[in-house]
Amino acid sequence: MKIIQLQLYVLICCRAAEANQLTDLGSNVTINCDLDGNEVYWILLKTPDPPTVILRSTSTPKAPFYYNNTFRNKYSLQFKHLVISNVTADELGVYYCMNTRTPPKLSNSTRLHIAEPIQLTESTKCHNRTEVECIDQNQTQWQTIIIISGLINGILVIVLIGLVKIFIIGNRRSTEHSQHLNTDLQQTQVIEDHQDQLQYAEVDFSKLRRKFRSSQVNSTYAAIKPAKS
Repeated sequence: MKIIQLQLYVLICCRAAEANQLTDLGSNVTINCDLDGNEVYWILLKTPDPPTVILRSTSTPKAPFYYNNTFRNKYSLQFKHLVISNVTADELGVYYCMNTRTPPKLSNSTRLHIAEPIQLTESTKCHNRTEVECIDQNQTQWQTIIIISGLINGILVIVLIGLVKIFIIGNRRSTEHSQHLNTDLQQTQVIEDHQDQLQYAEVDFSKLRRKFRSSQVNSTYAAIKPAKS
């Protein structure tokens, strides 16, 4: 088996010819072998995996030799041509047939692919896996989604609470500032009203000086005037 894989590595690296064969998922496909002889190996190449030997046909009518028992339900032979039943994404790749002679000869490659890009669904991802593994995987994915969703919701709640607090504190400060301004305005108004109520008296000091001087002159004159006999 190791010798066959080594030969495949050498031969495949040197080949460039390739034919494309379109198919639909779930259909049956036949891939032709262009080599002479009935005894051939069928190989599947899916990069970056190493080449996989599927089966070996024989010149006798007996069933081919499968290198993996899981291939029995998928691959069969019609003469020396390979038949693939119910194609899935696992069967897509490049197929070769190689004769059993020495040195071996490799056929032109046939690339099997579908016409549209593969839309992998959960059922496709779970292909060839047990139901328990798929259920466990789905539960793990849902748990991860729930945890992430909970964290995001918690962060949003914290941010919302912070915004509400900032809004309330801002309104409170604005109210206090308005009240302070109103108080200052009221005090200013009281002072202005009080100043308006003040009464002022005007005094003419010039008249006072004149009266004062006249009285002083009269008193002085009376003092020095001689007495009448």
